Amino acid sequence: MKEVEDLAYKEAQRQKKKANKQIPEKLQEIFDLTTGFDQKQRNLIRDAYFFAERAHEGQLRKSGEPYFYHLVETAKNLAKLGMGARVIVAGILHDSIEDGVATEEELLYEFGEEILFLVDGVTKLGHVRYQGMRRHNESLRKLFVATSRDVRVLIIKFADRLHNMQTLEHVREDKRERIATETLEIYAPLAYRLGITTLSKQLEDLSFPYVYPDEHKKVRDILKERSKQTLAKLERMDRSISKKLAAAGIRKFRTTNRIKGIYSFYKKLERKKGDADKIYDVAALRIIVPDIADCYRVLGIVHQHYRPMVGRIKDYIAVPKPNGYQSIHTTVFTGDGGLIEIQIRTEEMHVDAELGAASHLGYKKKAEGATVDSWAVRLMGRFSQSAQSNPDNPTEMTPEWIESLAEHSDNPESDSFQTELKEDFFKHQIFVFTPLGEVIVLPEESTPVDFAYQVHTEIGHTTSGAKVHGKMVSLDTRLNNGDIVEILTSKKGRPNTKWLDFVITNEARRKIKSFFEKEEAEKSS
Repeated sequence: MKEVEDLAYKEAQRQKKKANKQIPEKLQEIFDLTTGFDQKQRNLIRDAYFFAERAHEGQLRKSGEPYFYHLVETAKNLAKLGMGARVIVAGILHDSIEDGVATEEELLYEFGEEILFLVDGVTKLGHVRYQGMRRHNESLRKLFVATSRDVRVLIIKFADRLHNMQTLEHVREDKRERIATETLEIYAPLAYRLGITTLSKQLEDLSFPYVYPDEHKKVRDILKERSKQTLAKLERMDRSISKKLAAAGIRKFRTTNRIKGIYSFYKKLERKKGDADKIYDVAALRIIVPDIADCYRVLGIVHQHYRPMVGRIKDYIAVPKPNGYQSIHTTVFTGDGGLIEIQIRTEEMHVDAELGAASHLGYKKKAEGATVDSWAVRLMGRFSQSAQSNPDNPTEMTPEWIESLAEHSDNPESDSFQTELKEDFFKHQIFVFTPLGEVIVLPEESTPVDFAYQVHTEIGHTTSGAKVHGKMVSLDTRLNNGDIVEILTSKKGRPNTKWLDFVITNEARRKIKSFFEKEEAEKSS
């Protein structure tokens, strides 16, 4: 009897190996989106493909398609972001335990500890639900705790959520709004904060019609008409500028264009109080060159031939956006009564602008020996000590702002965590400078006290006054983008409870309250 069982087992293994040698169409679709993988990495993806196919056998999605197709699309999204083989594998397997029939032990045995860790992290992120404040905040806390351990967990979740949003019409109506709302309020802003604009734009635009259906219809018609007109101008400008650059001796460049996302257009329309004529970046012409010196040379040539609009020249190369974005923006008069935004950047900046964190976690950069040094400073802010000591280990590439969210999200009963999330991290941000030129990133409408606590807790506690551009201002003054702020301190200085009435950042509010709580505790002891 045992011999029969052994023969059956060997035959099953032989058939499995035979099947694995053939490349199914869906697996080939994943391979077609990857470059630079060796045979070992391809085999790992192939093994995960067949493992997940067996784990989800017979399962269907609401659309009627095999559930397994969702895992393939998740893997394809990760491949498009340039993720490495292990991340793609985790994307394929991310539902194998929770929604499939696989066990943690099987995943550990077949694919190892790192992939199991990623799958487990994504599983935990799958429980974010808008079902009461306690549960929602607890889920958000888990999200940031998991992400603080490995940013790749969140990248996989983005890829998973993107395909879910692309097929949202098949979901029950009440669930649609909930899923779209959490995508618009949590995942899209997170993708943007990580610099993955290609993802944030897609997530926003897919969520918009479900969350704000009436506004979506209205804005869609406005944007469609303006885009049609602007694209025609862009094509003419592209030909004209290309000739002028070539005539000036610049040969190594390429041009492309982009249309503003519909949700981004809607938010800007809100800020402009509904006046679409005040939005100049509906479409933009991008000029991509080899290095930074070329960026400024191209800017000079463009301004030589086209008059720039005053106040619309932005140098994000010298001062990057909080999410690491770098480019030079200028809006110029086209000569026929129109205006066009032109963006000038290097190839590296262009990749970073589209993929952000993902471009530095993928195999392409790692294969060239790149590390996260410039990206860590520009994109994520200050990193933990472990990341600085070993920047090539993706499990240690944790931005401080994510660690901060994880650290201060330990009270799911309170709504302060969600408030902090929206007000400090997803709000429009400004750049403010110290007198020595250090850039401090703050939410809009921040005050000198917010600035002081962002620089250092003790500076905040001992603040006695503030100067903006060398002139004394009150401590409740609202700071503007580009302000140079100097904080005056006193050894006898201490926080004032009135500061709580006007500070904007939760970090400042928390530190001020902590000061008085500690003082009260010392008096009572």
